[in-house]
Amino acid sequence: MSRWENVAEIRKSMKANNVVKMPGYSWLEVGNVVHKFRSGDRIHPDLASIHEKLKELETKMKLAGYVPNLEYALHDVEEELKEQLLLRHSEKLDVVFGLMKVPIGLPIRVFKNLRVCGDCHTAINIISAIERREIIVRDTTRFHHFKDGLCSCGDYWYVVKPC
Repeated sequence: MSRWENVAEIRKSMKANNVVKMPGYSWLEVGNVVHKFRSGDRIHPDLASIHEKLKELETKMKLAGYVPNLEYALHDVEEELKEQLLLRHSEKLDVVFGLMKVPIGLPIRVFKNLRVCGDCHTAINIISAIERREIIVRDTTRFHHFKDGLCSCGDYWYVVKPC
């Protein structure tokens, strides 16, 4: 049986047993207003400008060496769609919104209800260098302080370690 068949089987079992997975989301505060994003968000009022900025940033990120890690796209779809799904993870939307709204010189502070995925971790590292911004992401287990293309965790959880 393939891995995607396993996924389908588990999702079917979860549905039959009324098991609901907590959706991933993140948020940041700008001007005393909390802005919350879910992956693939479709309701935030600034979404068009966020996607425009994200597209510009994607081009810069790829020039800086970013390659989307498709292992973190947990859907059985074509590779191009997987890249787009990864690009629209909630923490990336929050970081881009922060780039647009948080004054330069102040850190962008994002909070996440789940652990940050490896692709987002890599992307935010690169974004911090490209945009010359300090980005702090608090996930369920730790703070990640990104600055100048480096994370305070030393990429410990997101790099395959040699045996």
